[in-house]
Amino acid sequence: MQLTPYGAAGDVTGSAYLLETSEARVLVDFGMFQGNRETEAKNIVPDGLRVRELHAVILTHGHLDHCGRLPLLARRGYPGHIHCTSATRDMAHLVLNDAARIMESDYERKCRKAKKKGYKVCRDDAPLYDADDVEDTIRKMRPVDYGRPIEVATGITATFYEAGHMLGSASVMLEIVEGTSSRRVLFSGDIGPTGLPFLRDPEPPTMADVVIMESTYGDRIHRNLGDTIDEFAHILDMARQQRGRVLIPAFAIGRTQQLLYHFAELFSSGRVEPMPIYMDSPMGIEATHIYERHPELFDDETLAVSKSGKFTLMLRNVHATHSREESQAINRVRPPFILIAGSGMATAGRILHHMRLYLDDPTTHVVIVGYQARGSLGRKLVDKQEVVSVLGDKIRVQAQVHTLGGFSAHAGQDELLAWHRNVVRPGARTILTHGEDEAREMLASKIEQETGQRPLLPTYEQLIQL
Repeated sequence: MQLTPYGAAGDVTGSAYLLETSEARVLVDFGMFQGNRETEAKNIVPDGLRVRELHAVILTHGHLDHCGRLPLLARRGYPGHIHCTSATRDMAHLVLNDAARIMESDYERKCRKAKKKGYKVCRDDAPLYDADDVEDTIRKMRPVDYGRPIEVATGITATFYEAGHMLGSASVMLEIVEGTSSRRVLFSGDIGPTGLPFLRDPEPPTMADVVIMESTYGDRIHRNLGDTIDEFAHILDMARQQRGRVLIPAFAIGRTQQLLYHFAELFSSGRVEPMPIYMDSPMGIEATHIYERHPELFDDETLAVSKSGKFTLMLRNVHATHSREESQAINRVRPPFILIAGSGMATAGRILHHMRLYLDDPTTHVVIVGYQARGSLGRKLVDKQEVVSVLGDKIRVQAQVHTLGGFSAHAGQDELLAWHRNVVRPGARTILTHGEDEAREMLASKIEQETGQRPLLPTYEQLIQL
């Protein structure tokens, strides 16, 4: 048995892990790399993957950094199935269609610019895939239920467990038999914190021999959610007093719905005076509809809030903008107001157009509510870079930038360690992925202190014998 990471090895995007036995080749996730141009150049099908020889693909959840390269497999003739939960299939369909649309739109814009200036567009700027490739990918997806083992390839049985990170997210235990040897190999996927709105808490399996584990926040403990909401309420009050705009780059799936939940609580309780909310994200709007179709995955607290009518009260303040014209019309709205738009790392999408207009305004409040990868505009704002490039324009940042780590959909260091204690059997091996090196190193040290065994921190394409 051997494992090869084809992404998320020393960074937090591009998750992809090839597991091989003498009888089967199974790929777990095939996500898109996000960040700067150098990072995004890795969005290829590595030669070592040998797509037509894959027996199965397993998808832990529908975020782009875990599913974004799957259409490349369909384009290359992958013959098998993609196993995931029903909600993940719905979310991946939405995410991949959006990615294809954005790539096509960006390519057309570059072509117009090139034609105007008299040069040719670089071949590397062409879209990675199109809507037809996405549909081919979705047709290959086979929904699975949590807790029900399924055979995905010869000698390999997969069981999905609630990961609590986003709707439909899973940790996946692979029980592998090869000759007289057997191993329980656990892929964590992305692990959510406890108490995340809408979602049930993570339900870790037990007795894994090998754990491939995310480490996004392996170097920090998240701020208490109550304190985070207090700060959030203070920011909203400041924006109202200054008659400013609140810009929130948020992932359309998960983070946008989480924010709507907190707005419902803040407005209905009277802690914050209601103000208009613009959900300037067609993808976020559709994701919210997908949430509505899967109430069986909600936690008890969310069901109680829904029955109380708080969501109905809050929704009177939400304006969903579908078209480009509706998005542009927001610029004529007199503040104060709140605007939620993608992408979550401000690498693409409608949030860029609003930032280009308002980052130089001292009354603008930019609220960062999720992880920002190296090279992204969001990361540059978090790092207090004074001048940033937005859609080709240099902008001096005079907006007030607030980072609220307590809204993260990733477990913090303390929750990662607690999850790890639950899943490993004595002597188990741990492989840390999906984290920048500083975070991986710190989490590795903590795990070594607890278990006496040093986790492996693999690099891209490193062959790991299991």
